[in-house]
Amino acid sequence: MPEFLIDYGWWILGLVLLALELALPGVFLVFFGIAALIVGMNVFVLGTGWFGWQQQIIAFVILSAAAALLGRRWYGSKSEVGDADQLNRRTARLIGRQAVLTEAIVDGRGRVAIEDGWWTVTGPDLPVATHVRIVGADGSMLVVEAA
Repeated sequence: MPEFLIDYGWWILGLVLLALELALPGVFLVFFGIAALIVGMNVFVLGTGWFGWQQQIIAFVILSAAAALLGRRWYGSKSEVGDADQLNRRTARLIGRQAVLTEAIVDGRGRVAIEDGWWTVTGPDLPVATHVRIVGADGSMLVVEAA
């Protein structure tokens, strides 16, 4: 085996795995890449005399498992928190807010201005400038009632 691969093989493997992580979907290879870089650092510090290939393989397996478990714990706790269920549903985040009618609700339809947009609303017939509360959403249309 070439001397170059013995000295830098783990570093090369770690960097290749990290590069593949960027190209492939998901978060999986990063843990193996980190483990390979740690083993490579230990080979660099301890040398192959003290840290033979058998110990390197065992260390890589143990570090990979530990990194994967820690990563799962880290990413698992992050995925449970947040507004991911409302990511592409702008109308869902408006439920419960109050607005003022800018166009009267006639025959069940009117308009309100909220933030930087105009929204079509449905609800009971109400005059312009009435305060309404958003109680639901039907696609891109908001359902309102008098506040």
